Amino acid sequence: MKQIDAGSVGNHMQTIRQKLATYRRHPSSFVLLALTILAAVVTIGVLMSLIIYILVKGVPNLKLSMFAWKYTTENNSMLPSILNTLMMTALTLVIVVPVGVCSAIYLVEYSNRGSKFQMTLVKIICMTTETLQGIPSIVFGLFGYLVFVLTFHGNSLLGGAITMALMVLSLIMRTTEEALLSVPDSYREGSFGLGAGKLRTVFRIILPSAVPGILSGVILAIGHIVGETAALMYTAGTSTNVCTGLMKPCRTLAVHMYQLLCEGKYIDAAYATAVVLLVFVILINALSNVIAKKLVKK
Repeated sequence: MKQIDAGSVGNHMQTIRQKLATYRRHPSSFVLLALTILAAVVTIGVLMSLIIYILVKGVPNLKLSMFAWKYTTENNSMLPSILNTLMMTALTLVIVVPVGVCSAIYLVEYSNRGSKFQMTLVKIICMTTETLQGIPSIVFGLFGYLVFVLTFHGNSLLGGAITMALMVLSLIMRTTEEALLSVPDSYREGSFGLGAGKLRTVFRIILPSAVPGILSGVILAIGHIVGETAALMYTAGTSTNVCTGLMKPCRTLAVHMYQLLCEGKYIDAAYATAVVLLVFVILINALSNVIAKKLVKK
């Protein structure tokens, strides 16, 4: 058995007494602490209740036939939708991540010292970025329908990916911008002092240090893409087949669940799809967190 260190116990008790004395002198601090704990408990409680509800309603309805290669009204297979979701997510990230990261690099590293016109341009970019975050997804869906569906003469994987890229562009830009701003200026000064140029400093010193923060924005974007329905219904379509080309229509997993609920006859299959969607999101977040931790250690 481990021996209890009397000194550490005494220090711990002294810390508790100091905190209690602080709360007596400043009751508002105790109120804020209580509200913070209450908010944490409510958040965890709501999340756990949603997870338990979905598992209880969906797990008993999972069947092996729901993972068949081809969708029919008898098996309600979700495998084509799972593959379409992976393709939609990958294509959207390929489009939006380079644009969002490069835009944030320009705003943080290159726009600080410029002409009056350049500063005005930066303000306009920031304002439009914040405006994009408040636009409802149904508006993006209608815009994508008018621009991409009519241009490409039908629903397509590419049209849905471009629409989703426009939706999550502001999220990628803001998280990348915050990650770059969190990098200490001493990194920049040290790199410049060793004779490195601006571009080399950004891509060899600043950007690798900000990768964990950038990856957190990518994780949020993936969750947004996987759970989106309104915008993708208008642009990517509701085809139940596996997408075989960029110009072919497809149905993602969230749209698949929505369609099953709307039809009214496949409620049990919709709950089973919700379980798979939940597991899908959890696995993506867990994998992304592992990658982020490894990057932080490096």
